[in-house]
Amino acid sequence: MNASTFPAATAATAAPSPPLAALTGQPASTPLTRVSLAFLEHRFKLYLRFGDPARTLRLDRWRSVAIFLPNAMFCRIRWQSNDYGTIRWHLMVMQACTPLDAAQRIPGVQPGARLLLHAEGENAVRAVLERIDAIEALGIAPAAASPAYWRTLGNRLAARLPLPGYSAERHAAWLAGRALP
Repeated sequence: MNASTFPAATAATAAPSPPLAALTGQPASTPLTRVSLAFLEHRFKLYLRFGDPARTLRLDRWRSVAIFLPNAMFCRIRWQSNDYGTIRWHLMVMQACTPLDAAQRIPGVQPGARLLLHAEGENAVRAVLERIDAIEALGIAPAAASPAYWRTLGNRLAARLPLPGYSAERHAAWLAGRALP
């Protein structure tokens, strides 16, 4: 094939894409966290269980990117299967960071995030999903729950200790503490 068989429209003729901060309605100096999501029917699913992205960009039929503002909390689940059934469950609760925060490098999360909880395996992921459902049953958005609760839940899960519940009283105490100067 020679160059004349390709379409003439290239990146040179395409309009430059606006910066991500402009897409979210934020100043250009606002640090944003980009979280990759994907879906391949019956094989692979990388999705958000909770969290409110400032914007979601659809890249193609299978992939998208969720954009979060600093300090936003979100939960991403990775599920994989093969011809014989589920082979991988992976759940992470994360908090978007500012440039001054310590962040962990996490695949598919740019530039990184604070990892509050990490669960691997069907039983661990199901236990965390039950806690998320219980928080929602209280009328509390899981993304609004205390980051300390998610850390405690993750540590208890790793130590194979009984998992704590989240109560309306605990949430009210966290909100009151956050309001203090």
